[in-house]
Amino acid sequence: MPRIVFVLLDGLAASTARHCMGYMQSLVDAGKARYTELTAELPPASRPIYATLLCGKRPVESGIARNDDTRPCPEPHIFSRAQSAGLIRAAAAYHWMSELCNAGPFEPARDRHTDNPALPIAHGHFYSTDSYPDEEVFYDAASLQLRYNPHLLLVHSMGIDNAGHLYGAESREYRNAVRRADGLLARWLPRWAEAGYEVLVTSDHGMAADGNHNDVSDACRCVPLWLTGETWRSSPPLPQDQTQIAALVCDALGIA
Repeated sequence: MPRIVFVLLDGLAASTARHCMGYMQSLVDAGKARYTELTAELPPASRPIYATLLCGKRPVESGIARNDDTRPCPEPHIFSRAQSAGLIRAAAAYHWMSELCNAGPFEPARDRHTDNPALPIAHGHFYSTDSYPDEEVFYDAASLQLRYNPHLLLVHSMGIDNAGHLYGAESREYRNAVRRADGLLARWLPRWAEAGYEVLVTSDHGMAADGNHNDVSDACRCVPLWLTGETWRSSPPLPQDQTQIAALVCDALGIA
């Protein structure tokens, strides 16, 4: 049975990824990863695009067009589909993912650590602080992978987005946050591959020099996508639209 790690590096602009992510570029150069760039949906805000990545609907179709909209993601989404197929689901992610897929509003005492097979994301470590270190997110994901061996594992970090909002996309702090994420992928991606996982790495939106991303510029809308693993190495043409990501994940899991 295929297993997928879906890595969402929040706020990662494609231009900065090309400049700062040497490990991921090395995989592309060696023929071990495929790379393309996607245009983020409008509005290029986090929660609306999370819903797009999860269910394949544009914000104008899902109705989720604001970050403060706590309604659930329209079903079916990748986790509800995996649940219906009897697959194991897990996520180390920002708490909006819990609200979109499991229950809202997020209650940390109840939802921070989730272990309930009746929920779409059955096993989760959810954080609610934007400055929660990316290293800890990846450790949370490693813990879930070792404990449950999920078929679908979401790894969602906020360090790049947080640095962008604080310092802007042309800052040293933003670039270094991207470099740290590249280093984390260099540590964990080989381990996931050894455990039999295919890996998808992408972003929801980019970041502008003024520390925001809610506009129509290329800086805010052009995001990277990498695919690693045998399933995607010989797959059909790479997607060019964020609405295709949910189907791409489901196809790889055999639950189209």
